Amino acid sequence: MKRICTYGTFALCGLLLNACGSLHESGHPPEARTVAASPLYAAPSPGFERRPAVSPPENQDQFQAISDNPVHRVSETPVSTFSADVDTASYSFSRRQLSSGYWPDPNAVRVEEWLNYFDYNYPVPNDASTPFSAQVTVTDSPWKAGNKLVHIGIQGYELEREDRPRANLVFLLDVSGSMGWSDDKLPLLKQALKMMLKEMAPDDTVAIVVYAGASGVVLPATPVADSAAILQALNQLEAGGSTAGGEGIELAYELAESNFDKDAVNRVLLATDGDFNVGITDREALKALVSRKRERGIYLSVLGFGAGNYDDYLMQSLAQNGNGVAAYIDTLSEARKVLVTESSSSLFPIADDLKLQVEFNPGTVLEYRLLGYETRSLAREDFNNDSVDAGDIGAGHSVTAIYEITPVGGTPLISESRYAEREPAANRSEKADEYGFLQLRYKRPGESTSRLVDVAIPAGNTTADSFTEQQDIAFATAVAGAAQLLRGGKYTGDWGLDDAIELAQANRGEDPYGYRAEFVQLLRMAKASQ
Repeated sequence: MKRICTYGTFALCGLLLNACGSLHESGHPPEARTVAASPLYAAPSPGFERRPAVSPPENQDQFQAISDNPVHRVSETPVSTFSADVDTASYSFSRRQLSSGYWPDPNAVRVEEWLNYFDYNYPVPNDASTPFSAQVTVTDSPWKAGNKLVHIGIQGYELEREDRPRANLVFLLDVSGSMGWSDDKLPLLKQALKMMLKEMAPDDTVAIVVYAGASGVVLPATPVADSAAILQALNQLEAGGSTAGGEGIELAYELAESNFDKDAVNRVLLATDGDFNVGITDREALKALVSRKRERGIYLSVLGFGAGNYDDYLMQSLAQNGNGVAAYIDTLSEARKVLVTESSSSLFPIADDLKLQVEFNPGTVLEYRLLGYETRSLAREDFNNDSVDAGDIGAGHSVTAIYEITPVGGTPLISESRYAEREPAANRSEKADEYGFLQLRYKRPGESTSRLVDVAIPAGNTTADSFTEQQDIAFATAVAGAAQLLRGGKYTGDWGLDDAIELAQANRGEDPYGYRAEFVQLLRMAKASQ
């Protein structure tokens, strides 16, 4: 029996599910069972029994426990290596919590995702032959006198609409019972995808796979030009059943492989509230599956919806292993940001496996710490190993990373070892005009050998090229500082939310979509909920 059912035959597939499931349990080959099951539609077939309403459980959102990056002495650990990250789920989920009037879970606050939620006016590459630009800016730390902040800004090349490759997408949609508990789950998901369709090219293709008690194909690969068929499939979806996320992923990949186009971007877009409670639940098995498919040219991105049972850790793991982004959509405005305004960066990769490595100069820097990127840390030797996976950036993406350093002559947090060998004076004076050296490795999409870019980090403060750039650096500092405060403020001293609000408000700059103004209001909500 085929695994694919159209929406017109879903009721029959649902009736066959139990019988075919028992065949599978008795040892018959997979071909003997159906994996197509029906979500509950607005107008179910006669005789189809609607499941009773289920009350949502207590809050069971799950986040990976992370500890802030430690302070390192340059004399002991001069090199820092990490993977790029363009995810934004942490910021929008934390925004939801703050907007609801309570302090966010500290583990839900990832500094790098707060930073990368916002756009900054970094220099743009001149043409597509250079996929991104990299710049370094040094400023004073606002929370520790004498310390410096080293801002690393990476800006991806923005593809013109006519230069974008064709998109070959499979929407893998969670229609389990939990997706029907609130309007910000399946109803918002359907609205979001409808907005996205309007931005896609007529020759792009979309297929839709759903999963609940089992999985099935609602829509085979269909050109966006036939939007009526796609909209009809979306409009009929309703939530019902348990969640077989792993099985749905397998079917989505099968469909993506059967329609694979080597000249297009082939991507599975998983939309879920994160509750995978049936099917392949082993994290390592899921990550391995996603990694294998990535190596075959099929990427995976994840869109999270709702709260109550959101498994952030699993969603992050799947997106990281699938060379995709993990975003969280809590409002229609956020859906527009992710799937319309930033659609090209979400869909079209321009650089794969982007790694960053900074070697600090012991002659000018005593110690350093990286703000965020705890879940993206890499071993020093991973930097030159092209088989080690890292983050990917899409067209127009920007990546921001910040180090806090204590220059020589400042007050370090770590006392010098009594028995440490003293650096010879000749070595201390060498490269005295540099705090360190930044290297970046990346691969062009489809290539297996990395390319290298390097930038020196100047000693002392640098002057921004423009007032706008100066505002961007200051605003990013406010964002990084606020995220640290919401995580507990281990290294921010007496600097508090009032300081973050003042710094952000004074440096909002051009804010066409109001994201920066909203950030200031969120900090005010956070202060009120302290």
